Amino acid sequence: MGENVKYYNAMLYVLYVKLTLGESIFKVKIFIFILTLGIIKMANMRKAGIFLTLTFVTVFAFGQESKEQKFNKETNLIEVTDYHDNGIISQEGTFNLKGQLHGEWISYDALGNKISQGSYENGLKSGKWVFWHNNTAKEVEYNNNQIASINGNKNTTRLADKN
Repeated sequence: MGENVKYYNAMLYVLYVKLTLGESIFKVKIFIFILTLGIIKMANMRKAGIFLTLTFVTVFAFGQESKEQKFNKETNLIEVTDYHDNGIISQEGTFNLKGQLHGEWISYDALGNKISQGSYENGLKSGKWVFWHNNTAKEVEYNNNQIASINGNKNTTRLADKN
């Protein structure tokens, strides 16, 4: 059984590499299917369950068709553009050298419509964010990753407390 675990750990690493290098999502899904068939044969189903959970989280987190990254020497930031499976831009923004979201980020739906725009400071949402849904824009003001106001109304209670 130890050899099986080593084999599947190696395959998990291969999957991770395929995803981070921007391998076609279709090829990655086939790889996951074949790997899943093999993992089901493992005697310890607890490990199989954990493995499958990690695999699916990885696929959904990194499952874009492609990703572009480039270092901007002038701003000292990493510029990133992610794409939906259909090739349309999913989101674009920048990271600082610590790997934290930093600067302006814009997100788009699969049709290319803008769905959100705002800024991060060292991984925390800050300033004015705009969210679009059904031709309606909502402005949300963030302070240190916390909602300070929505469309100019100060947030004095948690949103979940409102009915």
